[in-house]
Amino acid sequence: METVNPDVWFALGYGGFLLLVAHVLDILARRTAAATTSARSGGFEYHEGHDAWTCSEDQWLWPISFDPENRVTRYRASPTVCNPCPVKDDCTPSHAGREVVRNIDSWPSSEAERFHRGIACAVVVLGVIWPIAVMFQGRTGLELLILGVVSAIIAAGSWPLWSHLRRAPARFPDHLTALGLEDNEDQRAAISANELARRSGYGSIRKTGPRTVPGKEAR
Repeated sequence: METVNPDVWFALGYGGFLLLVAHVLDILARRTAAATTSARSGGFEYHEGHDAWTCSEDQWLWPISFDPENRVTRYRASPTVCNPCPVKDDCTPSHAGREVVRNIDSWPSSEAERFHRGIACAVVVLGVIWPIAVMFQGRTGLELLILGVVSAIIAAGSWPLWSHLRRAPARFPDHLTALGLEDNEDQRAAISANELARRSGYGSIRKTGPRTVPGKEAR
């Protein structure tokens, strides 16, 4: 019976090990991204059926705009509800209402997520190349068959890591206004200014007291 060189088994084992490492790296990156998203949203709960969030005080944040450059949907609570909230100081310093963003694309969506996916893909490429390179070292027919089959298995196992390259970007939300980050910041500043003006105006009316009609004394 034809024997198989130990170098072949080592190449196959090393390729499989790199495939496993690539998937572990991708899983860890997914968990890190999910934890980051949860921290950024303040632990708010997203309701897919309403396309809205609820905060810890059971108040709603509704979609206000879509950022086509960063491909995120922005949600904001009403400042008339947010500003009197007893936990506002721990939630947001903005007078325009608490804002939350959500990526509309599936993993990987952000630049950081794509970077981590790229690392996993680079690792699995090494796992495929190694046994293929061993095939060009004067192997027997049986060794070539084993190396070819296992290389194909490793390549198939790496497909979930490459599948995001074939996904078409999600359509822009038609019901939302497309605003960039700077536009959203300007809008938020304008809302904050109007809210502060409203609150200061209300305070000045309270301080001046009731108006008097000429010729009549204020009761």
